[in-house]
Amino acid sequence: MPNADVAEGRYRVQSVARAAALLELVADAGPQGLGVTEMAQGLGVAKSTALSLARTLVAAGLLRSLEVGARYGLGLNLLRLGDLASQQTSIGELGLPVLHELSRATGMTARLAVNENGYPIFLERVDGGGPVRFHAPLGQREEPHCTAAGKAILAQMDELEVRRLIGEAGMRVHTPKTLGTLEDLLADLERIRQIGFAIDDEEESEGVFCAGAAFFDHHGRCAGALSVTDLKLDVPLREVQALGLTVREHAERLSTILSGSKRVARR
Repeated sequence: MPNADVAEGRYRVQSVARAAALLELVADAGPQGLGVTEMAQGLGVAKSTALSLARTLVAAGLLRSLEVGARYGLGLNLLRLGDLASQQTSIGELGLPVLHELSRATGMTARLAVNENGYPIFLERVDGGGPVRFHAPLGQREEPHCTAAGKAILAQMDELEVRRLIGEAGMRVHTPKTLGTLEDLLADLERIRQIGFAIDDEEESEGVFCAGAAFFDHHGRCAGALSVTDLKLDVPLREVQALGLTVREHAERLSTILSGSKRVARR
């Protein structure tokens, strides 16, 4: 059996690994940045190689020139990504108490997703009090067309934005209840806008029911969605409306928290 480290090494791209190492060196250097000679020494490569890496990262916005041809610091794109990660962490921390309240109010597993360009990425989960556990992974981007959180987010976008996103993401069919056409999805999104919450009625997984509602940041932009999940058998049809309104109420509460106690209206 081959050594695991050797096997893993076969899939590494050396130039990408060096670029990542260079970003770490520049980050550790602080505001003064690094010169090409220091980069080359830190990476153990020739100065010409270090300069080529630095210029490539500058073109990508991941590094910037502090002094022309001399020193380099972290680029604005990298700083923007850091701000985004910090913002997502803040949303997760602020939303966790609301998530616990939602789980207690419904008895279901409650999850919080942030909006990444129309895709839901789940950051937090609070398990319900019942014996069933839904161990959906956190930190992964999920499909928007077949999840309650995803459709709640899509409903905050206009039709052209939805068409563009679905053109990119596709509409993979998971169950007989998965929405099969873009027109079906657009009609469902219009209904979601009217009632303020979305339903995943066995659309992603057979036997599983979810309800979700969008929440908004202090600019009034859709920052993500809250959702609850349970077995379909445990969600009588007559309770769907009340359940959706409960999720919407908690999403509005989180919007109020994120907006600094200024109530944010849904689009």
